[in-house]
Order: sequence, then C-alpha cells, then structure tokens
Amino acid sequence: MLHSVTLGLGLAVLWLALSGYYDKPLLLGLGVFSVLLVTWIARRMDVVDGEAVPLQMRSAIFGYWPWLGKEITKSAIAVCKLALGPKSALSPTLVRVKASQRTDLGRVTYANSITLTPGTVTVDIDEDVLLVHGLTRAMAADVEAGEIDRRVTAAEGR
Repeated sequence: MLHSVTLGLGLAVLWLALSGYYDKPLLLGLGVFSVLLVTWIARRMDVVDGEAVPLQMRSAIFGYWPWLGKEITKSAIAVCKLALGPKSALSPTLVRVKASQRTDLGRVTYANSITLTPGTVTVDIDEDVLLVHGLTRAMAADVEAGEIDRRVTAAEGR
C-alpha cells in the first residue's frame, strides 16, 4: 500500500510540475482522476513494488545529488583539459570494480553515476562487478578509490 501511495504522490507532483494548471478546478479534477486511474491500473497489474517505486533509496540521496553534480563538473573540466592538451596525456584504461550495493537499483545508480562522470564509462555489469573504462589511468584510479561506491551505498541505506 505504501508503494501505491508513493507512486500516486510522485505522479501527482509530476503532473502538477508539467501541467502548470493550479487554478482551474476542471483540470485539477482531471489530473487527480488520471493519477488515481494510473495508480489503480499499476496496482491491478501488480507492477507496484520495491523496484518500480524505489522506497529503499533513503533521503540521503538528496545529499548525494549535489555531490555528484560537483564531481561531474570537476571531471568535465579535466576532460576539457585533456581534449585541448597533447594526445600523449591520454592513457585509456579498463578496470574492474566491485559494487557494494545490495539492490539492483543501488548497483544501477552506481553504474550510472560512473557513466555520468565525464571521462569514465561503465562498460559491463556482471553481478556485483563493474567493468569501467577511463580516459586516463588517474580517472580509472578515482573510480577504484571507491568514493562513488561508498556514497551510493550510504544513500541506499546499507
């Protein structure tokens, strides 16, 4: 039931944010009806569960996003310097890193966080081991250091 309520609230917030209609009773009524209908259909189809509505990610994720944004910015600057510098600075490297997250959502968040950070790409996930490509050895070493892994695990609630 909690997953259905969370789904309904999420859909309502999304509808309000995208529609922009806060003062027209008919449109608000249709929005409420559509949110309730979609939530009811999703519940009847038995697709409302922990994976569809990720309640296992704690509120710590809101502290993670600004940190990730800062890391993305720092990495983007580093990649720009590499692109404008000599080609000899590139040293493409593949590394395997272990993911310590306990859920699929946590591992996907970890893999996507690596890929979002310029200069690194998650190439493959095999159970709890990720294959990561880095433009330089230093970028690959940053992933191996495990700061992203620790922060995603903390946000996951482990």
